[in-house]
Amino acid sequence: MESVGFPLTAKFACPRSFPTRFLPAVHAMASSYKNQFPYRPLPQSYSLPWMPSAYYKTAALKTTLAPFSKSSKKITASEKLPSIYNRTTVFTQYTPEDWYKSNQTNYKEAETSQKNAELLSVDTSLLIEHKCQQTRKTQVESTKNLGVRANDIAFWKSELCHELDEMIGETNALTDVKSRLERALAESEAPLQVAQECLLHREKRMGIDLVHDDVEKQLFTEVDVIRLCQEKMQQFLEKAKGQLESNWAAQHKLEKDLANKQVAHRIDDKCHHLVNTSQGIGYYRGVEQIDATVSVPESWTKFTNDNILLSQRDRAASAKLRDEIENLLVSIANEMWQQFNMVNVAFTNRIAETTDAKRKIQTHLTKTLQEIFQTEKNIEDIKKAIRDQGPPLKVAQTRLDQRTRRPNMELCRDTAQLRLVNEVHDINETVQTLQQQLRDSEVALQMLVHAKSVLQHDLAVKANSLFIDQEKCMGMHKSFPSTTRLLGPF
Repeated sequence: MESVGFPLTAKFACPRSFPTRFLPAVHAMASSYKNQFPYRPLPQSYSLPWMPSAYYKTAALKTTLAPFSKSSKKITASEKLPSIYNRTTVFTQYTPEDWYKSNQTNYKEAETSQKNAELLSVDTSLLIEHKCQQTRKTQVESTKNLGVRANDIAFWKSELCHELDEMIGETNALTDVKSRLERALAESEAPLQVAQECLLHREKRMGIDLVHDDVEKQLFTEVDVIRLCQEKMQQFLEKAKGQLESNWAAQHKLEKDLANKQVAHRIDDKCHHLVNTSQGIGYYRGVEQIDATVSVPESWTKFTNDNILLSQRDRAASAKLRDEIENLLVSIANEMWQQFNMVNVAFTNRIAETTDAKRKIQTHLTKTLQEIFQTEKNIEDIKKAIRDQGPPLKVAQTRLDQRTRRPNMELCRDTAQLRLVNEVHDINETVQTLQQQLRDSEVALQMLVHAKSVLQHDLAVKANSLFIDQEKCMGMHKSFPSTTRLLGPF
C-alpha cells in the first residue's frame, strides 16, 4: 500500500514482452485526459483517500471491434475481424487488475467525501450552537465584571472621601503647632552663651588636660543639649514645613484620584446597564485593537491603595510630629536646667576624681605592663604551635603522594585515602586558625603598647588639670541666669 497522497502505479505478475512495433505509450495520450481527472497531490495532513497514478477514464480512442448486435451475426468471421486476424499481437492499455483498482479507488473516494460532508454538517450545527452560547456567556461575564468593577470603584471612592477628611483636619492641627515651635526657638539663645564661655577657658589647658573628661563632657553636653534643642526645634520646624507640603501633596492626589474615580464610576455604571436593546449602542470598528489603557487591575488597585497609604503614612507622620513637638516644647527647658546642675556637680567632684584617677591610672599601667608580657608569651606559644604542625602535614602529604603511584585498579579511594585527605585539610585548617589567632594577638599587643603610652602621658599632666579645674573653671561656672523664660510663650 502506498502512502496517502502518493499515486499507486500498476504492477504486473511477470514482465511482458512487446514487439518493436506497437501503439504509442499511455503518456503520449495523456493530453486527452487532462481536463477530465486532473492529478493534484494533497498534503498528508488532509487525510485524503488513496489515488493511483494510472487514474484515467475509458480511452477516447475507438476500437476496431464493432458493437455486438443481431445484425452482426450475418457477417462472416473473416469480414468481422479482418484486422485482428491479420495482426500477430493484440495491444491493451490496462490490465483487469488496474481496472478493478481504479473502480475501488473511486468507490472509496466517494464514500470518504460523503462521510466528510456528513461530519462537516454535524460539526457546523454544533459550532453554531456553541458559539451562540459562548457569546451569551461572554456578555454575561462582561456585565458581571462591569458590575464588580463599579462596586470596586464605589468602595475606593468611599475610602478616598474618608481619608481626605482626615487629612484636612490633621493639616490644620499641624499648622497651629508649627507656630508655637517658631516662638520657642527664638528664646533658646541666651543659655548657650554661658556654656560656650566656660569651654573657651578650658581650652587654655595644656597637654592631657584637654582630654574629654567628665567636666569637659558635661560642658560639651550642656552646649550640645542647647544646640541639640535648637537643632531639634529647627529640624522639627523644617519637618513641619515639609510635612505640611507632603500633606498638601497627598491631599491633592486624593482629590485628583477621587475626581477620576467619580468619572470612571459614572462611565462603568452606564456600561454595566447597557443591554442588546439599549439606545446609543453601535459599531465601533477596530476599537478592540486600540489599547488606550495605562494600568491593569493590580496596578489600578495599587495606585489608589498607594495614594491612601501615602496619605495615611503622611497623616500618621503628621500626628507623630505634633506629639513630638509638644513633648519637645515641654522638655527642652527642664533638660537644659538639669544639665547646668550636672556641670556644677562635675566641677565639684573634679579634684577628688582627678586624685583618684591618678591612682587608677597607675594601677592600670601596672596591669597593662603585665598583660603586655603575657601577650608576648602567648604570641611565642602560637608561633611554636604553628611550627609543630609542619611535620604531621609533611607526613600526610607524603603518604598521599606515595599512594598516587599505586598501579591501575590499586588506585582505590579507600578509607585510608579519605582519612589522609581529611587529615591534610584538618592540619591546614588548624594552621589557618593559629595564624588568625596570632594576628589577633599581635593586634592586641599593639593596643596594649598604645594604652601604656597614653597612661604614662596622662599621668604626667594631672597636676596641671587640677589647677585649671579648681581655680578657674569652677569659680566661673557657679552662677547661671534663670532659665524659666526658656519655655517661651506657650
